[in-house]
Amino acid sequence: MDSRNGPGDQGSLDATLDEILVGGREPATIRVVSYDSSWPGRFEAERLRLRSALGDQAGRIEHIGSTAVPGLAAKPIVDILVEMDDVEDESSYLGALEAAGYRLRVREPGHRMFRTPARDVHVHLWPTGSADVDRHVAFRDWLRAHPEDRRLYERTKLELASRPWRDMNYYAGAKTPVIEEIMGRARSAHGKAGRGS
Repeated sequence: MDSRNGPGDQGSLDATLDEILVGGREPATIRVVSYDSSWPGRFEAERLRLRSALGDQAGRIEHIGSTAVPGLAAKPIVDILVEMDDVEDESSYLGALEAAGYRLRVREPGHRMFRTPARDVHVHLWPTGSADVDRHVAFRDWLRAHPEDRRLYERTKLELASRPWRDMNYYAGAKTPVIEEIMGRARSAHGKAGRGS
């Protein structure tokens, strides 16, 4: 689900989740752990598995999310972004991803999310050139380079993780205000850098 959607009305979000989640909503206890230096290696192993399964269908494959930011506490789930020309054409890739061990969890326009049976890897498929791709990569890169925002994001996640959630998407939505605050600084700095060149 698009992480820009805030918690909003529970009934409305539940209805949306019921439309896009394969397998239904799952009550969630969020566990945020200290950064684990094995996460980049896990990403690399999954990147190779995805490249083997998808071949030329996969464009850019990126490690995104908190596990992609050294030093940042995170849920122990490696998030992976895969660019594809046609995300809507599931018949061209669904079988290959299932054979590689991934299960479809989210089906929404312009986005699919698969996960491992252990739920420790999430693979997000977005169309090549999508604004979602740019946004996720920009957020990761900003947090890597700006320790003050990395600490702010970590504090927010730790505080939110202490609460019970009707589904992990409620937790993701609750992070939206701080993500938008950080991205506002990133966009402002990018605009200033662009004007200076």
